[in-house]
Amino acid sequence: MPSKARIAFSENAQDIKRLLELHQETGGIAPGRRYGLEVLNKSAIVLITAFWEAYCEDIAAEGLIHIVRHASSADELPKEIKQVIAKEIKADPHELAVWSVSDKGWRKVLQDRLQRLQELRDRKLNTPRAENIDQLFMSALGISSISSSWKWAKKMTVERAKKKLDKYVTLRGGIAHPGKAVKSVTNAHVEDYFNFIEKLAAKTGGAVNKQVKKVTGKPLWTK
Repeated sequence: MPSKARIAFSENAQDIKRLLELHQETGGIAPGRRYGLEVLNKSAIVLITAFWEAYCEDIAAEGLIHIVRHASSADELPKEIKQVIAKEIKADPHELAVWSVSDKGWRKVLQDRLQRLQELRDRKLNTPRAENIDQLFMSALGISSISSSWKWAKKMTVERAKKKLDKYVTLRGGIAHPGKAVKSVTNAHVEDYFNFIEKLAAKTGGAVNKQVKKVTGKPLWTK
């Protein structure tokens, strides 16, 4: 069964499929440019980016909750998470903050930290570029450079995937902010971006599943 995040992503994806269907129903499938339909293409680009952002937030939260519930002890936590928590505790002005992770207190620390991360993402992760996604999964799950999993076939290298994601996120920004010059957005752009994000979500989910299984011994989802 897939992760809850993946189920939500698949449900959201139906909106993109419907926009593609509307484009075809209105403009047909014959070669040539369709005038008056670009608004559908622009809407799809904005939605795909929003769904990608939501998926990353959801799967990161789901993975962290899984670790809190199933990790046998704090010793099993990824070194990267331990380092981040240690840094936060060291910066805490309260002299007894270190005791918050004693015994099983580390579970509550992680749960509270999840809420803070979600609040921070609400303010910062409005541009889900490769760099921001890497930072998200590093801080939430201790995954160093989750983008290193973004490769498939022979032509889609990690660097190429990162550049392609950033290009489309930049396009979304131009569409969403009136006054910015935006090049023509075609149906081909929508299909290309949609297919790309579906693969990116699959690779990202696989990396999260691998990490939580390594920490807890239990996968987040099974095929």
